[in-house]
Amino acid sequence: MPLADPRPILAAARASGHGVGAFNTTLLEHAEALAAGADAATAPLIMQISENAVRYHGSLRPLALAARALAEAATVPVVLHLDHAEDVDLVHEAVDLGFTSVMFDGSRLDDARNRAVTGEVVAFCHAAGVAVEAELGEVGGKDGVHAPGVRTDPGDAAAFVADTGVDSLAVAVGTSHAMATRNAVVDVELVAAIAARVPVPLVLHGSSGVDDETLARAVTAGMTKVNIATHLNKCFTAVVRARLEADPKLMDARKYVAPARDVMAAEVTRLIRVLNPVAPVVAV
Repeated sequence: MPLADPRPILAAARASGHGVGAFNTTLLEHAEALAAGADAATAPLIMQISENAVRYHGSLRPLALAARALAEAATVPVVLHLDHAEDVDLVHEAVDLGFTSVMFDGSRLDDARNRAVTGEVVAFCHAAGVAVEAELGEVGGKDGVHAPGVRTDPGDAAAFVADTGVDSLAVAVGTSHAMATRNAVVDVELVAAIAARVPVPLVLHGSSGVDDETLARAVTAGMTKVNIATHLNKCFTAVVRARLEADPKLMDARKYVAPARDVMAAEVTRLIRVLNPVAPVVAV
């Protein structure tokens, strides 16, 4: 089916108190795992390509076209989303390639500049029918900095949405990017306080560091879009490592990448069920 617009999917999830999984792809096999995991869960999914992944590949177009083909072949709605884009030109390229959602990350800018540039991105993307996510302040974990003490003020979050017109907002509530352990302490009361003030879906970044029970509690409190990357990379890599250690003579990449892809797909399905036990398919 055609790429999905995240706005009705997230609005429906927010209204019903469920979460939507947003998972990153760096390799073709990752994208295959995400599409397969969503199909198995019979639930919508947000397939994300980050600016870091673009930098790794040297350009956006090849991975984006492959991811788009897999997303469109899925039997459930799949959003193609550009994650953590700091380069406005990259946002424009993503829109040209048919992405239905982008995240402009102006968290490194001063507050006034972040609001101004984010507003410009929103105007451009909305004219093309593309949804925009933004981040107020900096969620911990960027550049290896573990900063779980960062917190978003509910009033600031509401004002930022009003000033910029973004469709969803990533907020800092205790998580940190690239965590390898699932022991982040999420301020669930703050999640509820922000959700009560902010009229758009909230996004939890750094969710790899959050255990299943806390993920479910955060969603119940008001988180809607839940970003997970590192945890899935760990699952994928663990299989590759085990296969190579078990057979030091193994040379055919398909022999260790395929089982890693299958394990990742199964974990995607499981995580979708954690975020949304009912997992209804949303008609878009």
